Amino acid sequence: MSEKTPVTVARGDGIGPEIMDAALKILEAAGAKLDIHEVDIGEKVYLGGHPTGIEDKTWDTIRQTKAFLKAPITTPQGGGFKSLNVTIRTTLGLYANVRPCVAYSPFVATKHPQMDVVIVRENEEDLYSGIEYRQSPEVCESIKLISQPGSEKIIRYAFEYAVQNGRKKVTCFVKDNIMKLSDGLFHQVFNEVAKEYPDIENEHWIVDIGAAKLADTPEVFDVVVMPNLYGDILSDVGAQIAGSVGLVGSANIGDHGAMFEAIHGSAPRRAGQNLANPSALILASVMMMVHIKQYDVATAIHNGWLKTLEDGVHTYDIFKQDISKEKVGTQEFAGAVIQRLGETPSKLNAVSYEEKKGISQTFTRKVIKTKRELVGIDVYLFSNASMMDFQKSLLEHSYGTFHIEMITNRGARVYPDGMPETFCIDQWRVRFRPKHGGCKQKELLEVLEALTAEGFDIIKTEHLYDFDGTPGYSSPKG
Repeated sequence: MSEKTPVTVARGDGIGPEIMDAALKILEAAGAKLDIHEVDIGEKVYLGGHPTGIEDKTWDTIRQTKAFLKAPITTPQGGGFKSLNVTIRTTLGLYANVRPCVAYSPFVATKHPQMDVVIVRENEEDLYSGIEYRQSPEVCESIKLISQPGSEKIIRYAFEYAVQNGRKKVTCFVKDNIMKLSDGLFHQVFNEVAKEYPDIENEHWIVDIGAAKLADTPEVFDVVVMPNLYGDILSDVGAQIAGSVGLVGSANIGDHGAMFEAIHGSAPRRAGQNLANPSALILASVMMMVHIKQYDVATAIHNGWLKTLEDGVHTYDIFKQDISKEKVGTQEFAGAVIQRLGETPSKLNAVSYEEKKGISQTFTRKVIKTKRELVGIDVYLFSNASMMDFQKSLLEHSYGTFHIEMITNRGARVYPDGMPETFCIDQWRVRFRPKHGGCKQKELLEVLEALTAEGFDIIKTEHLYDFDGTPGYSSPKG
């Protein structure tokens, strides 16, 4: 292959420039055929007056290249710009986040020397959609979105990844004993897709006990697929128990592009000290080279990196006196990998990348045919009144053809049959149902007009729908 592949590179914040410099030196030494387009994103751009942390022209560069290699960037906590990682993934449709968590025992300390788990994380929805509201002085809301198409895309990708990479089992982690609709949908789609892969074992775990099992006995898992938040948390857990979050790269794959990055943060306290471990970004670059089909380069870098670990050349974060032989800085580690290009490890498992049949693009968005019937409305109200006073003020009024079915506070039912011990805040959910049968959109105005006329403070509303007779909302029992 003589033609260079165009890729975008962002050096990032904190330790980002140092570890990117190391990764690029290794890529060049390994003979990577890259046409590199450098861009600035993150804190520097934000402080320069761009509130999103990314300029419009940068989007054009990323979209026009085949891949994006990104060093860590600093995301402000609590304010500032929305996470650029999330923004890039969702804007460009990079729905599949792939994070291999592999133990490198005995050269990197771990309690799980047999661990080799790939976590496939949904990237576009769940709580990471970032749709949040402050509804009252006491309440903030974050909306968790789980869709049928989003679930099917990532679950199908996980099974296809297993097929293409010789994996034997795919496990689903969700919490559908509590979030029966959202996580329940993800689980339901998993069961449906799994039927199409009879040669791949499938199983399901509730995420809390699944996380405990992953931390205790990770060797029982192979490929694990889960929604966005669980996947983010547990891929960090998986990386750390395998050896270090500093040793895990990740791929963000979509139908029209891909981004490759380390899973750790920008670590500004370590910036400029030549201390940071560049391994995660090096392995992310290996994943990128596989993606753009420069397999010989990917093989050489990965094996050279493994040989470096095996030879005991370690950065401070994984250095152990009784295991390691030489403590080195960021750039020295890169130099050690370059020296070992063309070599293979003798004790760790050597790798060999080659052309494989690509991930099947078998996903087609379905039109889900169902009878959708409007059957009521939940109205969220703001009030600092006590439970009894709030109920009394609501129940003494008429709401036309609707009646109050229940009142809840933070999901706990306080009417009917509420308990005086329930602690209440200033946000209340009131469920109104038509007295006879279903209803039409315009009839809901009766409820809102009556509440407004009596001076109630409406925060928001949620329409209640039945789908083929099955309620599409949480139980009226609270």
